[in-house]
Amino acid sequence: MPDFPPVPLTLEGSSLVHQFFRFDWKAWRATRADECERIAAEAIEALKGMERKAPGTPVRSALYSQLGHKGDLILVHFRESLKDLNQVELDLAQTALYDYLEPRHSYVSVVELGLYESTRKTYEAAAAKGFEPHSPEWNAEIADSLKRGSEAMAPRLFPAVPEAKYLCFYPMDRKRGEQVNWYTIPFAERQRMMHEHGLIGRRYGDQVKQIISGSIGMDDWEWGVDLFADDPVVFKKLIYEMRFDEVSAVYALFGQFFIGVRLPLERLGSWLRGRL
Repeated sequence: MPDFPPVPLTLEGSSLVHQFFRFDWKAWRATRADECERIAAEAIEALKGMERKAPGTPVRSALYSQLGHKGDLILVHFRESLKDLNQVELDLAQTALYDYLEPRHSYVSVVELGLYESTRKTYEAAAAKGFEPHSPEWNAEIADSLKRGSEAMAPRLFPAVPEAKYLCFYPMDRKRGEQVNWYTIPFAERQRMMHEHGLIGRRYGDQVKQIISGSIGMDDWEWGVDLFADDPVVFKKLIYEMRFDEVSAVYALFGQFFIGVRLPLERLGSWLRGRL
């Protein structure tokens, strides 16, 4: 599509923030037992208010016990806007438990569905009507197509936090160096590679729930990837197989990986006593 814009269309949904904390166990152990109980109870009530809008509604915040040296706790929040996410951060900071939490990392992004498969058809339909790229008529046609797509894909754009036992999160980029640059590859070639890449993920669809979020202009990497599963070994299998795919093997850069075990809020008090 040499005369069409090179940028694939995307649909955006929930705003996300991942928070990664180190817990100050030394200070916690030095705190009186009755004060620990009070702090834990207050934190559980605050987190319950973040977890759901109301009883029985979808989960929008989840807590994980993090493995490895990078931290101790992970909080994942899905909200309708960045402003709502900022309020969640402020609400958490007002709890007494926050005095024992040391922020080690965070990631801000927005749920994104890439439309490589349908972008060509959308552009071709607009061109067939005689609209010039980026003209008011063209923009209106694209906006209408995206509106229809957003309505059809609403459950995927505004997901609940999956009820899986394990979380794997990592950020990633597409390479744009002197020798290999994803952003200079013709659209049709990128479309082909992304189609083949997606086929691998679909084969694991019954074992892994994957949520892709875009972070260009919001954080240090271009995308964030959340994988949710009841068997953590499937993370290794899926990512390993994808490494052989052309998109990943040639054009992908990966950041740090973070893995956690789902920590139901009613178990937070037990976790604070050193037991999952």
